[in-house]
This record gives sequence, C-alpha cells and structure tokens, in this order.
Amino acid sequence: MPDDETQTPTLNRGPAARPSHDTRAQSHGTGAPQLPGAAEGPAPWLLRLIAVGLVLAALNLRPAITSLGALLEEVREGLHMSGSVAGVLTSVPPLCFAVFGVMAPRLARRFGAGAVVCAGMAAIAVGLVVRPYIGSTAGFLAASALALMGIAVSNILMPVIVKRWFPDRVGTMTGLYSMALALGTALAAAVTVPVTGALGGNWQAGLVVWAVLAAVAVLPWIVLVRDRTPAPGQPGPVAANAAEAPALRITRSRTAWGLACFFGLQATAAYITMGWMPQIFRDAGVSAGTAGLLLAVTMAMGVPLAFVIPRVASRLKQQGPIVVVLGLCGLIGYGGLYLAPAAGAWAWALLLGVANCAFPLALTMIGMRARSGAGVVRLSAFAQSTGYLLSIPGPLLVGVLYQHSGGWGLPIALMAGLMIPQMVAGILAGRDRTIEDEC
Repeated sequence: MPDDETQTPTLNRGPAARPSHDTRAQSHGTGAPQLPGAAEGPAPWLLRLIAVGLVLAALNLRPAITSLGALLEEVREGLHMSGSVAGVLTSVPPLCFAVFGVMAPRLARRFGAGAVVCAGMAAIAVGLVVRPYIGSTAGFLAASALALMGIAVSNILMPVIVKRWFPDRVGTMTGLYSMALALGTALAAAVTVPVTGALGGNWQAGLVVWAVLAAVAVLPWIVLVRDRTPAPGQPGPVAANAAEAPALRITRSRTAWGLACFFGLQATAAYITMGWMPQIFRDAGVSAGTAGLLLAVTMAMGVPLAFVIPRVASRLKQQGPIVVVLGLCGLIGYGGLYLAPAAGAWAWALLLGVANCAFPLALTMIGMRARSGAGVVRLSAFAQSTGYLLSIPGPLLVGVLYQHSGGWGLPIALMAGLMIPQMVAGILAGRDRTIEDEC
C-alpha cells in the first residue's frame, strides 16, 4: 500500500502499479495537512472506513431511480402527471448524470473528493425526503434532480477515490463497489413495492424509506470532509503537471472517445432494459409479477459478476476479449427476445444480465487508462458525462419505434444493432495504452 496520502499518486501503467519514490518525496513538501497516519501511510482503520464508505455510497447510486420505476404509476396518479411528463421523467437520470457530472472535477479540486462524495450522499438523502411530499410535478422533478446531482458527482468520483486510496487494488475495489451498486439497483427494484404495501400502500412512504440508506452513507465520509490534501486534478508541485495535459487535450485521445462511446452504449442498453424489458415479456404473455421478477434477475446478475469482472480485467493488458464476450451474450439475449420471448424468458434475462456487466468493466478501464489520479478524474468526468449524454435518446427511441410499429421487432433489432458499435468502442478503449500517451 502506498505510504503517501498527501498527494494523488502518479501511477505507472499496469494494474499493480505504485507511486514512485520521487513522487512521494515531492508530495511531502506540499505542506498540506495530513490525516492520521499520513507520514507513514494510510492507517488501516482509515482504509477500512473508506472501503465501507465506498460500499455504502455505491448502494445509493441507483435506488432513487429504480424505486421510482417500481411506483411510477402510483406517482403519476398521485401528482396527476401526464403520460408525456412521465416519459420525460425516465430520461432525466442520464441527463442529470451528463450535466452535473461535469461539475465533479472542479468540485473535487476545490473541496476534496471525499468532501464532495459526502455532500453527494447528503443531497441524495434530502432529495429523497423532499420529493414525495412536495405536492407538485415541478417540485417532484426538482427534488429528483437534487438527488440525481448527488448521484452524478459521486458516480464520477468513485473511480478517483479507488485510484487514490487503493492504487494497487483497483480491480478488487472497483469490483466491490460495482457489486454494491448492482445490489442496490436490484434491491430497490425488488422490495419497493412490498415495502410500500407493508406501509399501508402509501407511495410517498415507499419512496422516502430509501433516504434512510442515503443518510447512513453520509457518516463514513465525514472523516474526509476536512481533508484538504490535493485531490486528483488539484494544483500542486506534481499534480499540476499531471492534470494539465488531460485537462486541456483529453478530447484528442482516441482511447477517451472510445471509452466514452462504450460507456454511453452500455448505459443505453441498461436504461432500455430497466425501462422496457418487463413490457416486452408482458406483451409476450408473461404475467406482470413474473416480468418484474425477470427484471430483478437481470439486475441481480450484476452482483457477483460486478466483483469478478473488474478483478479479471485488471489482470489483462487488453480488455477487448471481455468486451466481446459480454457483447455476444447481449446479441444472443436480444435474439432470444425476438424469436421466443416467453419460452426462453429466464435464459434471456440471465444473458442480458451478463451483458449489462459492461458497466463495471467500463469503470475498471477508466482507472486503468490513465497513469495519474489527475488523469483518472478527467477521464472519468469525460467518459461518464459524454456517455450519459449519448444514452439519453435510446429509451425514447425504443418507445417511438414500439408505438409506431405496433410490436417489438424493430425495437429489439435496434437494441441488438447497438451491441456491434459497443463492442467496437470497447475494443478500442481496452487497448494497452493511457490517455497521457495520446495527449
């Protein structure tokens, strides 16, 4: 484990790279205040606390979305929301992720990455408490946007936190919080409706319970709120030089663009799956309860695989083979949905669950495609913000095709077709090089 926490480590290429002695020597001269144990390396209790914080934060990065999806009909009726407004509501998450994610690097430079994640968890908690009881559609959207803003900045900074505090365990820690993220997604989808029923069928209560989890997630990050050591991208004797090239020239990197496209296409597939897969099964004759369970199975597949895939990816110089395997699972799953949606429903749900694990792979590659913490924060912001922006039209386009064609043939063909450029972009992003090489 590196023995410096007063400066973002400058990492050599490779999954097990560590800060150089020169970097450590320079970083101790920054004069920044240190957390306990900084002179001799991060204290074990601090690393354990950060690991717990990562898991709790990741658990909160999707329930605000999937809990709403489970109760969307009740919310529409309770707020007298039109169908078109409800349709726009399903596209708000990627839009907020794209817009607010851009703010993350600047906030991290100003306040420190740990403080921003802490504020992000607080924003999620406040947004989830306020939105069910605000009493208007506009207020509901605004409170949702507040929660999504907290999710957006935390999304961007998760790889940065891992790169800074666990530089020699990027794959393991990315897998850990990716697994927690998948668990939170599946948990909210599976239990929101039963919990609402247990609370008397009140949809406001069913939504607000997730604020408790967000409030708990604030606690571990309080320790880092006053940490003003140079965060990734913050000017300093070493970090200023490390940040300059990625900050000014990241758009010239083919790897960065490949990763952004890969991230955007996998996000498109994920939001289409979350928004439309139950309807595909229901239109094929599957009961509503079973269709919901099939979606939960698809989401739950990410729990074990989100831990395994980053560990495997971090040991490979090129991640293209994993990209291809996940893409082929997606193609087979969509082909099954087209040919026999009801007869092979469980098999297609499992295959699409495997394909959706392109998300933790993308997060792992973000940590591997930059040498420095400054590069990681820039690449994370660029890839995720650009990717989420690219993913916005997908769910809407599927709905338009379904409405005008009267069936699922064209929408499923679109989903399968998008797997091809996703594999191409993933192979490009998975090459053994860094954005510093190209910038």
